[in-house]
Amino acid sequence: MSRVNEPQPASGDCEEARAVRRFWERLGIPGLVDVHTHFMPERVLRKVWDYFDTNGPLIGGLEWPITYRRAESERAALLREFGVRAFTSMLYPHKPGMAAWLNGWAADFARRTPDCLHTATLFPEPGVEAYVREAVEAGARVFKAHVQVGDYDPADDLLRPAWGVLAEARIPVVMHCGSGPAPGEHTGPGPVATVLARHPRLRLIVAHLGMPEYEEFLGLAERHDELRLDTTMAFTDFTEAFMPFPRRALPRLAALGDRVLLGSDFPNIPYPYAHQLHALEWLGLGEDWLRAVCHDNAATLFGLRGA
Repeated sequence: MSRVNEPQPASGDCEEARAVRRFWERLGIPGLVDVHTHFMPERVLRKVWDYFDTNGPLIGGLEWPITYRRAESERAALLREFGVRAFTSMLYPHKPGMAAWLNGWAADFARRTPDCLHTATLFPEPGVEAYVREAVEAGARVFKAHVQVGDYDPADDLLRPAWGVLAEARIPVVMHCGSGPAPGEHTGPGPVATVLARHPRLRLIVAHLGMPEYEEFLGLAERHDELRLDTTMAFTDFTEAFMPFPRRALPRLAALGDRVLLGSDFPNIPYPYAHQLHALEWLGLGEDWLRAVCHDNAATLFGLRGA
């Protein structure tokens, strides 16, 4: 029986939830772990959605309808209906002075949302080391860095002590550093390689498989044991239409199967959630690879019980 006032899924949601559950039940895993989902203060999220609605330059001028434009509680409930065991609240500043405030909001969201991995963020600014350390001490389990939106160099000297804190604490950082869907001044593998040379123990997760520099970021992963990649939007019909993954690189992706993690970009995706899962299945890399990507790798990385 549903709890009083709990959001009730629409019939279409129920059908999709069943499809998602059938996917992971066939694999024999206890659910999904999605390392790239967005929850942020409502007024910030509305501005993000407004930007998508205007087909802004940071999304390459693409038509990008938001499939899951719902209230916060409804979005979290839907992920649970899908069987997502753990998810994140990826949030990011676009200017100085925002990150610490966002971290305060994210800490509160994690307290009231136990299945959300406590997420934090950072920006190259005076004081970044202090508030990153504060977030770590408050229990942050994953950080988000958005090089494209923030328009900063991840190798900026201001960030060096913060990366050091995170490397020492062994806390993963999901970084949007590829040049898709539109390039930025500091996107691409070069600045990331500099960061990893300075901090080889940093647990960096390259978002979107580093699209469109897929092969360059695969190369970085092959050279750095702590570098991982998330699948966010990769291989979907939407992305393949303008930034296709080179099929010659699939064997390299398969070989890195223990360091590839499921990401979705929920709720800001222009297609149903299940499509990302089926796109991974259609690669034909096998059920062991799918089990690792959709659950086991992230469950191990984050120490989820029952993994």
